[in-house]
Amino acid sequence: MFKIIFSILRQFVFWMIIFALTRGVFLLYHTNLIVVGNIPLSEVFAVFWHGLRLDAVGASYVMIFPFFLLVIQSLYSPKWLNYINRVYTILMLMVYSLITTAELGIYSEWKTKLTAKAMMYLDHPAEIYNSSQTGVFFMLIFIFLAQIALGYFLYQKYFYRDLILVKRNFVFSALFFLLTPGFLLMGLRGGTQPIVIVQSDSYFSKHNILNLAATNSGYNIFHSIFENKKNMGKNPFAVYDKEKAKAVVNDLYAISNDTTEIILTTKRPNIVLILLESWTADFIESIGGMPGLTPGIADMEKEGVMFTEFYPTGTRSEQGIASIFSGFPAHPLTSVTIQPTKYGGLESFVKELKTVGYSTSFYFGGELVYGNIKGYVYFNGFDRITEGKDFPESVPQGKLGVHDANVFDRQLSEIGKDSRPFFSTVFTSSTHSPFDMPTRLQKLWEGKDQNLYLNSAVYADSCITEFFRKAKKEDWYSNTLFIITPDHSHVTYKNHNYYSPGYHHGFLLLYGDVLKDEYRGKRIEKIASQVDIPKTILEQLEIDAASKFHWSKNLFNPNIKAFATISFEEGLGMIRPDGFVFYDEPKKRMMNTDLPEEKQDSALIEGKSYLQLLFQEYLDL
Repeated sequence: MFKIIFSILRQFVFWMIIFALTRGVFLLYHTNLIVVGNIPLSEVFAVFWHGLRLDAVGASYVMIFPFFLLVIQSLYSPKWLNYINRVYTILMLMVYSLITTAELGIYSEWKTKLTAKAMMYLDHPAEIYNSSQTGVFFMLIFIFLAQIALGYFLYQKYFYRDLILVKRNFVFSALFFLLTPGFLLMGLRGGTQPIVIVQSDSYFSKHNILNLAATNSGYNIFHSIFENKKNMGKNPFAVYDKEKAKAVVNDLYAISNDTTEIILTTKRPNIVLILLESWTADFIESIGGMPGLTPGIADMEKEGVMFTEFYPTGTRSEQGIASIFSGFPAHPLTSVTIQPTKYGGLESFVKELKTVGYSTSFYFGGELVYGNIKGYVYFNGFDRITEGKDFPESVPQGKLGVHDANVFDRQLSEIGKDSRPFFSTVFTSSTHSPFDMPTRLQKLWEGKDQNLYLNSAVYADSCITEFFRKAKKEDWYSNTLFIITPDHSHVTYKNHNYYSPGYHHGFLLLYGDVLKDEYRGKRIEKIASQVDIPKTILEQLEIDAASKFHWSKNLFNPNIKAFATISFEEGLGMIRPDGFVFYDEPKKRMMNTDLPEEKQDSALIEGKSYLQLLFQEYLDL
C-alpha cells in the first residue's frame, strides 16, 4: 500500500526537479543576456518560485499514465510493468529535454519559447543545421544528451523503485483509483482557485526572459499546439487571392491627404486610460441610452470629445486590451493574448510612449489571468502593475476582487509620485458578472440580471465621478488627457440582436484640461473602432506610428474612410456609413445585414478580405 503511494509521490517530485534543472540550464545558457539586462540575482532566483505552479501542472500531466499503471500494480505487480513505467519515464525525459534544448537555440534567435509554428520547421532538419553555427549546434546536442543522462541518473539512483509482490488490498486499490484523480485534477488546473491556471500565472518580471524561463516548457508547447491545431499552416478565412485581398484592404486605409487636426494644447500630456469593463452605449443617454443612468459621464461629455459611433473589435476583455495597446484587432477562433509566443510580433502603444520618456502603470482590482491578460500586460513593459493580490486584505473585496472605488483610490495615491509625463491605465470590474458593488440596489429594470447590470453602471459612474473630484486637486491634473472607453460591450435591457451594431455599440470619450477650447463638447459621429486608439493618440503626440500600427486609423485625419469591424466566434461584422453585414465564413451564411442586396457584395468583399489578412498575420506572428 505504502509502496504505491510513495511511488507516485517520488515520480511527481522527480519531474518537479527535472523542470527546475532545465530551467536552470536555460538561465545559465543565457547568462550574458541577464548580465546585459542588469537583472538582479534575486529576481533571477525568483524564477524558480514563480515557476512552481505550472511545473506542478506539467508533472500532473506526466503522471496520468503512471497513475493507471500503479492502479494495476496495486492488484497485479509483475516485473514487466516496472519496465513499462521506466521506459515511459525515459521517453518523456527525452521529449522534455528535446523541447528545452530546442528552446535554448530558439530564444537566442527569436526571443520566444518553442511554439507550434516553430515545430513546423522540424520538417526540414537540414535547414536547421545549415542556419545555425556549427559550434552552437553541437553544444545544443551535448546539452540535450547531458540532460537526459543526468535525469536518468537521478531517476535510477534516487527515485526509481521496482514494485514486486505488492500486497494486494482491494479496499486500498479502490480508494487509490477513486481519490488520486481528484488530486491529479487539482494539479492539472493549478489548484482549487476558480480560474484555471494559464501561462501568465508564472509572469512576475519586467524582464521577459525571466517570465519565459518561469513558464513550464512542456505546458507551453502543448498549449500552443492545442490553440493552433485547427489552423496549422492554414488560414480558414482565406477566400481570395492574396493580392486581391491586399488591394481591398489597402483601399480601406487609403487616404488622399495625411494630415491631423491637433486637439491638444501640449505634445506631452500625462495620459490616464480608464478602461470600462463591459460598458455599452446603452448606458450613455446622449447616444440613445437610459436617461440619467450615468450622470458623471454625461457631465464630462460637455467638456470632452465624444465619439458616438465607436465599436470594440471583439467580445472579450483580452481582445479589447490587445486592440488598444497593440492596435491588433480581435479575430475569430482564438485571441492573440493567450499565446505569449506571439507577443514578439505585436506592436506596443505603451512601449512607444516609454521611448519618449513616459513612466507607465496598470491597475486592476481582480485577477489578470483571464485571457492571459497578465502575460500580455507584462509584455507591454508597464513599470508598475497592480492587481487584486497586491491590495491589503483590509481593503473590501467582492467575488471578482477589489471594488472600483478602492482601485481608483490606489491609482490616485501613486501616479502623482511617478516621473512625468506618465501613462496610467485603470481597468474597472464592477460591471462584470456577478456585478459586485458595495452599494444598495435601485429598481432600474425588471429581471435580476439586467437590474444588477444597470446598478453596477450607476456604481461605476459614481466611482469615476469621485475619481475626478479628487484628481482635480492634484498638480498633474491640468496637464492630463483622460481616455474613457469600454473593453467590449454586453447584452443590455434593449436586447439587441447579437449580430448587429447595436449589441456592440460602445463609445470613446477624450477629456481633460489639455483639450483645446474649440474641441470641448464636440461630438464626432463618424464610425470609429477601438483599434484606432493607438494611432490617434500617438499622432496627437507627434510620435511617428503610421507604419507600425497598420490596422489603426488616425481619427483626427478628416480624410480617413469610416468603418469598423467586429469579430465573433467564426466570422466578422463590417460596419460602414451605409450599413452593416455580419457574416459567418465557415457556415457561408449571412447572419444579419441592413444593406440593400446591391451593396452587400462590396461590404462582404471588404469584410472577408480584412479577416483573411488579419488572421494570416495572426498565424504568421
